[in-house]
Amino acid sequence: MRFAIGVDLGGTSLRVAAVDESGRVMERLSSPVKTLAGRDQVIDQLCELAQVLIAKHGASNNPEATLAGIGVGVPGIIQLETGQLRRSPNLPGWEDFRVRDEIERRLGAPNGIKIALDNDANLAALGEKWLGAGRDVDSMCLITLGTGVGGGLIFNGRIWHGFLGMAGELGHVMVSESGSQCGCGSTGCLETKASATAIVLKARAAIQSSSDSLLSKAVASGEPLTAALVFRCAQEGDDVARRIYASVGKYLGIGLAGLVNALNLPLYVLGGGVAEAWDAYAPAMFKQLQRSSYIYAEGGTRVVQSQLRGEAGLLGAAYLALDGALKAK
Repeated sequence: MRFAIGVDLGGTSLRVAAVDESGRVMERLSSPVKTLAGRDQVIDQLCELAQVLIAKHGASNNPEATLAGIGVGVPGIIQLETGQLRRSPNLPGWEDFRVRDEIERRLGAPNGIKIALDNDANLAALGEKWLGAGRDVDSMCLITLGTGVGGGLIFNGRIWHGFLGMAGELGHVMVSESGSQCGCGSTGCLETKASATAIVLKARAAIQSSSDSLLSKAVASGEPLTAALVFRCAQEGDDVARRIYASVGKYLGIGLAGLVNALNLPLYVLGGGVAEAWDAYAPAMFKQLQRSSYIYAEGGTRVVQSQLRGEAGLLGAAYLALDGALKAK
């Protein structure tokens, strides 16, 4: 039996799983990430969890088990040839850090384990292609809607990295000429219009101008202001919250229209925490998409919610290691 270790490293949490070739999660472990404690401590956490799963599910306990490798998903811009994380807003102090080399030094080299590294959104797209909404297509696009907005492109069954390894930065596609400045330095990026951060900023501004809404009353009662709270209020009929999510849908529609017109892929998948609010933003999104993309209006292009939800990145990381091992045979 061949299996791999998948690692999904985020700015606040670390998840590690043992996954077999069929996509079955044999076991998963998780731990909060204290990025301010430094990258060495985070790598220690990662390696410790991986070692626990390798010891439990590997050849030492099952003579028929073969570890294909370890796949690691990391947020940020990665130089694939060197395994170097160029920069990541969610991992301060990791600039130009050779993540793959450090994991190999601790886990790989002593045990002959191969380490595969990629951007977390790319691996979420790969996971969705393997076991989720993209199983029936060769090419697809995944947009992740979380604290920020990320993306991954699969062309002919493979991740499309672009010539600098920076393809899929879909959160920085411009969808407006106005708005707050993005972390990338530009203005009007999709990330500033459709991320959880953007939703909270819109909600805070709306609360300051109106104290009568259900959303305002919820926050006044002590509930933390989150994108999930705004969604709940929208579900309960609050007009302020509904308008916020309608705005999210509008700008998602603009961004998707550009992608549909440029790429003409058969499938676009929306994942991440904000994507769970599908009922609140999807009507405005599809209305805008129908208006802005003649290719979408022709029919056949699908825009759907992720089937794997939060598991996509973890499964994609495992598949990266499994697929690499299969290609090396």
